[in-house]
Amino acid sequence: MARSLMVTGGAGFIGVNFVYHWAEAHPDDTVMVLDALTYAGNRLSLQPLEQSGRIHFVEGDICDANLVSQVMADYDTDTIVHFAAESHVDRSITGPDAFIRTNLEGTHTLLAAARNAWLSGSGREHRFHHVSTDEVYGSLAPEDPAFTETKRYEPNSPYSASKAGSDHLVRAYQHTYGLQVSISNCSNNYGPYHFPEKLIPLCLTRILDGGVIPVYGDGSNIRDWLYVEDHARGIARILEAGTPGEVYNIGGHNEWANLDIVNLLCRVMDECFASDTELATRFPNAPQARGERSDSLIEFVTDRAGHDWRYAIDASKIEQTLGFVPSETFETGLAKTVDWYLANEVWWRPLLERAATAR
Repeated sequence: MARSLMVTGGAGFIGVNFVYHWAEAHPDDTVMVLDALTYAGNRLSLQPLEQSGRIHFVEGDICDANLVSQVMADYDTDTIVHFAAESHVDRSITGPDAFIRTNLEGTHTLLAAARNAWLSGSGREHRFHHVSTDEVYGSLAPEDPAFTETKRYEPNSPYSASKAGSDHLVRAYQHTYGLQVSISNCSNNYGPYHFPEKLIPLCLTRILDGGVIPVYGDGSNIRDWLYVEDHARGIARILEAGTPGEVYNIGGHNEWANLDIVNLLCRVMDECFASDTELATRFPNAPQARGERSDSLIEFVTDRAGHDWRYAIDASKIEQTLGFVPSETFETGLAKTVDWYLANEVWWRPLLERAATAR
């Protein structure tokens, strides 16, 4: 049976990749994207799907209860995939209010609208899938086992605290009202359409423009990395076969220290410039264009306040119960990411210019 999806935050990084995956895998389904187009949302990312009529787009705020209820009725929504969130930890430290509003109040607005639409006596099949983060579990020491779905919540930043709160709201709506929900907690994502304030696209664009590559502290903080298209596949698998009420961790089995990632990316970019001499013409400010190496741009900066040391995902549950495993290693996913950014300057350049103007 065809579904009608509302994808919140579908013009953002992970949401865009999910929308492309779902539209390709389920061409008979209705897909409506609801996105407020804040700084990290980019409608241009969805242009091919919009122009072909494969998706519908509504610009709006998930905190607007009337709008949410109206668009759910207009598109007869039976599935919500909830990506919309403020997600940059640094921004949560300097301005936590937006995180509380979007991540907590916005999630509650969606849950209330879903309850009203789906539990009002119709008894229709439905699903509310909430996309969350491994950061809700806190920080790991070197010898600690990876996060499982039963790990106690210990969020340490305003961002992770707001996501932890939204996770609890989703669970409460299942337990109290019977709303059919599922939750996924993912590790750090990377890949196409990533807003260039996050580590990997920031390093890429700084190398291409000859800017400083900032590394927090000594660069020893460790994250598990998941290629974003693998994440999209994992969420799709939960929607297709996951059990309502369950939580699934989605990880990439790729633990890397931040400094090791930066050094690897510098080496990859040096190799790209060495093999394609046209890159020096396209990006004359890159260090390779003047005979220098990318790692000459690395600068160690004061560590982030309350910086969690290590995250690691145990994804055995989704692997064993739903048969999902990531397709990409970190090296193969990084190569695809580099290729995408080199081929899509028209996408990321305006974002950098807009950010510079906003300062």
